Amino acid sequence: MRSFFRRGLLVPVFLFLAALVCGVPVLRADPLTVTRVLVSFDQPRAVTITVDLDLTVMMGGPEGYYALATGKGPAQEALLHQATRGVADALPFFVGTLRLEPRFVSFVPAAGTKAEFLDAMMTRTSRFVFTASLPEKAGTLRLSVPIGAPIDYPLAYTVRVPARHLTRTRWMEAGQHEGDPFDYAGLLPASAPVMTAPPAAFDPDTLSWKQQFPLYLHLGFRHIVPEGTDHILFVLGLFFLGISWRNLLSQTTVFTIAHATTLFLSAWGILRLPPWIVEPMIALSISFIAVENIVSPRLGVTRLVVVFLFGLIHGFGFAGSLSEIPFPRRDFVVALLGFNLGVDLGQLFIIAVAALVFGWWRNRPWFRRWIAVPASGVIAATGLFWAVQRVVFYAG
Repeated sequence: MRSFFRRGLLVPVFLFLAALVCGVPVLRADPLTVTRVLVSFDQPRAVTITVDLDLTVMMGGPEGYYALATGKGPAQEALLHQATRGVADALPFFVGTLRLEPRFVSFVPAAGTKAEFLDAMMTRTSRFVFTASLPEKAGTLRLSVPIGAPIDYPLAYTVRVPARHLTRTRWMEAGQHEGDPFDYAGLLPASAPVMTAPPAAFDPDTLSWKQQFPLYLHLGFRHIVPEGTDHILFVLGLFFLGISWRNLLSQTTVFTIAHATTLFLSAWGILRLPPWIVEPMIALSISFIAVENIVSPRLGVTRLVVVFLFGLIHGFGFAGSLSEIPFPRRDFVVALLGFNLGVDLGQLFIIAVAALVFGWWRNRPWFRRWIAVPASGVIAATGLFWAVQRVVFYAG
């Protein structure tokens, strides 16, 4: 009976790990793509809408996106028409119940080689500019994103009234479809200003540090939960060494110090590594830690040194994702601290969930044989598979 019970515990363990591994494409170790939307009330009876986004999903994959960005002639015009219509449908604006009709102004495609477009670790952002006429009677503007719209979250939604020096930015997360309404009555300019350059779609310096800190903390947490699959598996590898406060606290502290060090060095431009080195190394670190759980399940100086070294590599991975996040110039340190703390909270959340699921049996004599070793085996195999896949991908 007891043997049957122990074997039965393997089912939730493998279901938990399988859902984690299969829920996210394996090549996307640190996906964090921001869609940016700017609505500028820079004309008496119209708005300028600037959208910066990755079109990979909207164009049916990286091949279609590359064809749009680099094509010429009628074929490219057809793809551009498809993308323009897709962006307008994915980001509809309303004044009251009236839907605004955007008019295409310009398109600046993402730049890069075909290999870069096919690289799932990189984000390629294109820019669309539209204008839309406003109704005669001023009202409240709102953005209403349809369910299932082919855009990436989070979405940075900025409304700007240049004549009043007014800028407001709100962030929309996955599952959030209605942007904050904006009442523009009495705010429209008497005449259109002369535009010398296209506006930036999102300027985080318009936010105070009190607004920036929780914003970037949330982005850091999201980078781990739910998007940082490989980092989640690494933390679980630390967890399955042995569920005790000493083991968990020692390893997570060393790991946090290490990844925070390289995150800050890389963000400041002092030290960087290319993704073709970082991404396979992150995958190998997952496999190494899990194998060590099986063959040498002891917490010693060697284990902590290994965790520290791998933490340095993971810090470069965190820093790589920051290239697609607009960071403020004025309060850069505040935003970076918030992001790093969000990453740490994400890791603690994973440990808390794992402890809640598996901690009940941590002192049972059969826990290591029936739970820790099989789980570490799955994690090791997954890390090794990702490592081979990424080496092959970058080599090609």
